[in-house]
Amino acid sequence: MQHFFVDRSQVEEDRVWIQGTDVNHIRNVLRMRVGEQIQISDGSNRVRLCRIMKIESDRIETEILSVEESFAELPAQIYLFQGIPKGDKMEFIIQKAVELGVYAIVPMQTNRVVVKLDEKKEQSRLKRWNSIAESAAKQSGRTVIPKVLPVMDLEEVCYFIKEFECKMIPYECAEKGVERTKELVEGIQQNSRVGVLIGPEGGFEKEEVAMAIESGIEAVSLGRRILRTETAGMVVLGVMMFSLEK
Repeated sequence: MQHFFVDRSQVEEDRVWIQGTDVNHIRNVLRMRVGEQIQISDGSNRVRLCRIMKIESDRIETEILSVEESFAELPAQIYLFQGIPKGDKMEFIIQKAVELGVYAIVPMQTNRVVVKLDEKKEQSRLKRWNSIAESAAKQSGRTVIPKVLPVMDLEEVCYFIKEFECKMIPYECAEKGVERTKELVEGIQQNSRVGVLIGPEGGFEKEEVAMAIESGIEAVSLGRRILRTETAGMVVLGVMMFSLEK
């Protein structure tokens, strides 16, 4: 069943209108026809089963057949602050983070980040990254498309999450072991905001970790092995997903 996202303004009592790039995808890529059924989400925890009624050049009219509650979203908002890695690793991280239930992803500039983005490159990357997030949300049956937010430096991140109920920075030299990490994860409450800071290749510098700790972010351990940047965030998100989906 093909899954699409619309704005709430496109939803009427018994109709949903699809506009934008999805029109071309439905018409010319999927080659769908009048009468075929699709699923549509509008950013709420509801999924509408719809039948295509009319296919026009700039929009598609569908009839709502049924509306069901969805439990695809995690009960807490998890923000992944990811030190920007080299190459196309960021695309992989975004795709998998969305599949695991992340609420938002923030590319993070730290001292050991090699990639330097000027304003033009950042806008181009953000457009690409958000497209990947939308595609992953469709594939994984999400009812919300997680946003990839503009790049922040570490100081901005510390300020952004100062009111979050849970915030952690995985660090190989963390004083407390994985038992403390488990306590933090198991203590996450519904409707709370969670911030997870992941360093780039080479990790965080000691001064950066000290800044995070001073800002109230707890340094945590992910075990006795050193994980790559594209692995660390997925480990944390996977553990949180299983803990929250009770």
